[in-house]
Amino acid sequence: MTSLANRPNSAVLVVDVQNSVVADVYERDAVVAAIGRLVGRARSLRIPVLWIQDIGEDRLPGTEPWQIVPELVPADDEVRLDKRYGDSFEDTDLEAVLARLGIGRVFVAGAQSDACIRSTLHGAFVRGYDTVLVSDAHTTEDLSAWGAPSPDAVIRHTNLYWQHTIAPGRTASAIATDDIEFAN
Repeated sequence: MTSLANRPNSAVLVVDVQNSVVADVYERDAVVAAIGRLVGRARSLRIPVLWIQDIGEDRLPGTEPWQIVPELVPADDEVRLDKRYGDSFEDTDLEAVLARLGIGRVFVAGAQSDACIRSTLHGAFVRGYDTVLVSDAHTTEDLSAWGAPSPDAVIRHTNLYWQHTIAPGRTASAIATDDIEFAN
């Protein structure tokens, strides 16, 4: 279990599912649908959903590129945080929000698998959280022209290595949306 004392609760972190970030990603519609199911299940069980939005490049707060995709609508009472770095914990209030809510386990979904998702997973894990990668609810763009593996290979590799990540006092896993069991 988490190495964070007195934090028995879970939360969902939806990272960078913004218009300009996911415009051209691999299997966009299927991933957005999986995130929608994940968010719906979390809400039905009163599991907090936190929305993380990148404010780099063309994504200035309030602009169309910065907006969450139209298929996903954050509830008025759900936390929204802007970030400037890949790790959603860096220079944000995420840790303070999770501490206030007694969160010790996070479920991570969104984009990009090989950048902000990977950085946020590691950021959570090294801070002591049990960290679940939602294996069918993250995606990336095709960077193979620059020597990266194909997007499907990036996603498979991220799922593979995350389910085998270990450290004392906390767990890492990769679980498909429909197999997630929230424990609050």
